[in-house]
Amino acid sequence: MMYDYLIVGAGFSGAVMAERIAAQLNKKVLLVEKRNHIGGNAYDEYDEHGILVHRYGPHIFHTNSKEVFVYLSLFTKWIPYEHRVLAKMGNELYPVPINRTTINKLFKLNLTTDEEVQEYFESVKEKRYPIRNSEDIIINQIGYDLFEKFFKHYTKKQWNLEPKELSPSVCGRIPVRTNNDDRYFTDQFQFMPENGYTKMFEKMLNHKNVEVILNTDYKSIISSVKFNKMIYTGPIDYFFDNKYGKLPYRSIRFEFRNYKIKDYQETAQINFVDNSVNYTRVIEHKKLSQQSSETTTVSFEYPQCDGEPFYPIPTEENRHQYLLYRSECDTLKNTIFCGRLAEYQYYNMDQVVANTLKVFETKII
Repeated sequence: MMYDYLIVGAGFSGAVMAERIAAQLNKKVLLVEKRNHIGGNAYDEYDEHGILVHRYGPHIFHTNSKEVFVYLSLFTKWIPYEHRVLAKMGNELYPVPINRTTINKLFKLNLTTDEEVQEYFESVKEKRYPIRNSEDIIINQIGYDLFEKFFKHYTKKQWNLEPKELSPSVCGRIPVRTNNDDRYFTDQFQFMPENGYTKMFEKMLNHKNVEVILNTDYKSIISSVKFNKMIYTGPIDYFFDNKYGKLPYRSIRFEFRNYKIKDYQETAQINFVDNSVNYTRVIEHKKLSQQSSETTTVSFEYPQCDGEPFYPIPTEENRHQYLLYRSECDTLKNTIFCGRLAEYQYYNMDQVVANTLKVFETKII
């Protein structure tokens, strides 16, 4: 069998690319995945208690891109869902991102307008210029006290680095609000796939031109497969046999527990911002899918160095190391690198889809 494309990795980048090539170009695709399932880190499944769980942490779909939403809607119906997160500090819970409610509760104030909250931030913030890191970007907005309470310890647990060692983009992803909006995201489109992400991926890959092989490292078959071009979505350092050293990634260990109660916590996600707790967050999964059940399954997240690569670690040093690999990519004519791991970029799901559609249009068609 001769394939037009060999695609490595069945996460968002690989699956979207496979679907577009198969459906739009009528080309033959072989999709190779080292895990025993499709969907990458967005993989979900029903546990033994009948609750749909996100095996690799919560994946909340949100986007302002109509193109991305319309595209994914080809493969799933949606249920409206607006994500809300609480931060646990001591015995109290506070809305995050930080908003007016957070400030009033924390400092026992009675601020009633956006202007009053902004005045408060102005009174406590410290001028940091230039903004070099994740500590600078937060302290420049809301001062050291709030930074220490909500960002410092959580970030250190998540990344095993001080915020001042990380790119401004890490903590800068999280907005600071002056109103009472307690939604984690404010995007135009906020939904969850009606039957889960795995079912969406199954529909995406259900095409006569797509063949999927699971439980297979592409390096073990590449010499025996005939293909014209490769699209690689795995870790870029692995592709080049770690020629310039292994790129650092942050991983997570998940501990799933089922409780014989209807509800475990107030919201789907609670972040633990104290350094006295060694996990970062607890997710109550049925609140994501809005299932009704007599029991509930929650997951505790423990960030770690080893394990599946989840998050590229955005530091200057790591960026330089990545660019050494990137320069090697440009010498390969028949290989395209695409996705979070292949581009060493901390993409959201919708950004991955948008990026893949763009690569398809500019480099494949």
